[in-house]
Amino acid sequence: MRVPPAEHTARPWRIHELTPDFRLEDVWATPGIIGPDDFLRIVDLVAAHDPSHGSSCIVRTLFAARWWLGDLFGWDKPDNGVGARVPTLRDRLPADLRNTPRPEFGSLPFTSLYLLEDEFAAEAANQTMHGVLHLGLVPDGPSGYRVQMAVL
Repeated sequence: MRVPPAEHTARPWRIHELTPDFRLEDVWATPGIIGPDDFLRIVDLVAAHDPSHGSSCIVRTLFAARWWLGDLFGWDKPDNGVGARVPTLRDRLPADLRNTPRPEFGSLPFTSLYLLEDEFAAEAANQTMHGVLHLGLVPDGPSGYRVQMAVL
């Protein structure tokens, strides 16, 4: 479910330190209540997700079309990505975030930036964009939490 941008900007996320020059594109509250210990498992699931093998034919088709167009127009060449066309946001990380665990993405073109108990960020870049995926654990009710996802 889409939520107002203030749901992201009003929180003391560490990502704000790294991305003052990025525009917040969208914020969503994911469905379902989880416990505080479930956040790291959710991050691992996101990093391991392969949309080209998902159960939805529409999603598989959209991703296949996007990868095909990227190949056709050269959007996703290595020299258009993080560390080539744009510097990595890892260069902006403060010392306390540099050595946090960082899950590796399988099929999605993201590079993990940092992982905390309640916050995760990853970046991606190609010829057309440099973006950030941010996941945060937010309280939802008296005893539960939900994951909030933002795209910058």
